[in-house]
Amino acid sequence: MTATNPSCLEPNEKFYQARGILSQLLQSPEILKEFEGEEPSNSRMVYTQGPTLWLLVLQRAGGGLTLEQAVKELALHHSDLLPENRRVSEGRLSGNNSAYSRARKRVPLSVVENFSRRICDHLAQRTKPAFLDRRVFILDGTTMTLPPTPELKKAFPPASNQFGESVWPVAMLLVAHEMQTGCALVPQINAMYGPDNSHETQQALKAIEQLPQDSIVMADSGFGIFSVAWGCQTSAKQFVLRLTKQRYKKHLKNARLVEEIPGCRTHSFTWKPSAKERRNNPHLTKEASIEIFIHQIDLDNGQTLELITDIQVDGHSLGALYQHRYDVEFDIRDIKVTMDTENIRAQSVDTVMKELHGSLIAYNLVMQLRRQAAELINIAPRRLSFSGVWTTFRYHLLYANIETLEEGQLAYQLALISASQRVLPNRKERRQYPRVAHTRRQKSTSFQRKLATQNSKQLKPACAEHPPD
Repeated sequence: MTATNPSCLEPNEKFYQARGILSQLLQSPEILKEFEGEEPSNSRMVYTQGPTLWLLVLQRAGGGLTLEQAVKELALHHSDLLPENRRVSEGRLSGNNSAYSRARKRVPLSVVENFSRRICDHLAQRTKPAFLDRRVFILDGTTMTLPPTPELKKAFPPASNQFGESVWPVAMLLVAHEMQTGCALVPQINAMYGPDNSHETQQALKAIEQLPQDSIVMADSGFGIFSVAWGCQTSAKQFVLRLTKQRYKKHLKNARLVEEIPGCRTHSFTWKPSAKERRNNPHLTKEASIEIFIHQIDLDNGQTLELITDIQVDGHSLGALYQHRYDVEFDIRDIKVTMDTENIRAQSVDTVMKELHGSLIAYNLVMQLRRQAAELINIAPRRLSFSGVWTTFRYHLLYANIETLEEGQLAYQLALISASQRVLPNRKERRQYPRVAHTRRQKSTSFQRKLATQNSKQLKPACAEHPPD
């Protein structure tokens, strides 16, 4: 059983539940100090920095709670997190969510971002090596649609075509997930459309700079270009990138065969940026070059996998490593769909960003519980169901009635045992899920036009009964 660091827990008999959960998951007193922050001079203020940050996490950890539901959960299960106040001590704290709504606006976005980044970095540093005694991070991009408010549409313009602009603001996110545990680093968030839009390559370069030192970057063929590889090398990270068939054939013209074994062919060459890449990336010069290997691996389904890397290792080992690239698809699904982050209700850019970071913190806390539960029974963390561990996290920790330190420690140990029982079936073959696009409810003037047409049709018979004189 994973040992709990008692120095990280509150020494009082009273168990501060939110702090206790963070203490046992993170085991970092420094982050807890930042979580609590400085208490304001106004003693009447209830929603100080600690409760506000916790409510941002609680909203997403609870599966997309409304402001009113989050405030109610705070009053029922985490009131000891609130500062000393007569309304709190006498149980007269209002269930109205207006005070919390103002507190969300009052806390600086930089504080939420920093708290999220500290947790992400802390959990990433605790990850065990996965390949060649190094940690592997998978890059991938996704999009999120937001409420169609004027402010969000200006910051994240909707898609448009020859028929005009659509309704939903679209934010583009690039995520970096640790391969073994699924722990997520702070994503890059930009507009996908409009004059100030970004693209995955720009986001990837920023994400690579933030990855822990001496880690390995793995990504699909959309990132298998020189600028991404150069960003890895200049940031002291190595890479494993997939190539498109077209790029693979182009590179073979200047490559030399190094090794050919059953099921794998390996070439090497000096990779230099093309003239087009230098135009699109002014920081690249003609002298920029990378010594790389290209592996073509035969797959069981008759297809081939083309990988480009600066790691000197056999192709079959890299092919087995790249099979884990698809795990990030499930991680993104868990954040967006399982935890319902894709349905954020915030109306402003500032609050949307705060809720996104709160969602990421909640996700990583669940991932940390999954990792500790996996250590308990000595299996890989991904063998445990995310939704199952998330259910345990909510009902054994968040919603439990815990009053003393001993009860808190016992509840946490029982949560670990419950989470460790959420083992996924050991299937012989990976399940396949075809990509399906689910359209949103229509938001356009067509409904108004149809309604006007129906009204006009209903008026015609009435007019016919009373012809003009």
